[in-house]
Amino acid sequence: MADPPFDPGDDDEVRRVLSARRAEVSALVAGSKEAREAVELDQSRVGRLSRMDALQDQAMALETDRRRTLELQRIESALTRLEAGDYGLCVRCGEEIALERLTFDPAVTLCIDCAEG
Repeated sequence: MADPPFDPGDDDEVRRVLSARRAEVSALVAGSKEAREAVELDQSRVGRLSRMDALQDQAMALETDRRRTLELQRIESALTRLEAGDYGLCVRCGEEIALERLTFDPAVTLCIDCAEG
């Protein structure tokens, strides 16, 4: 079995991984600003199908941005829990979250039992 990419029991390493992911997601949000802008509806300049494609692209970009914003909130929450000494504990039941689960997603908030329930 391969070694985990980081040790979720090491606060400095967790902070490094979460901060790197926050920077990556923030850069993606900033880079997708143009795709979220309003679509031009002038039929004389853009054909109907092109407008429909542009509207669909805009809707997909807005949804992607919404998901990235949620991920940023999860990362910020994980960093806050880390500073408070609550990192690695399920926010619902207070039990420890399995290290494998934290390794897979360092911003996870629920243990497997609460996530399934």
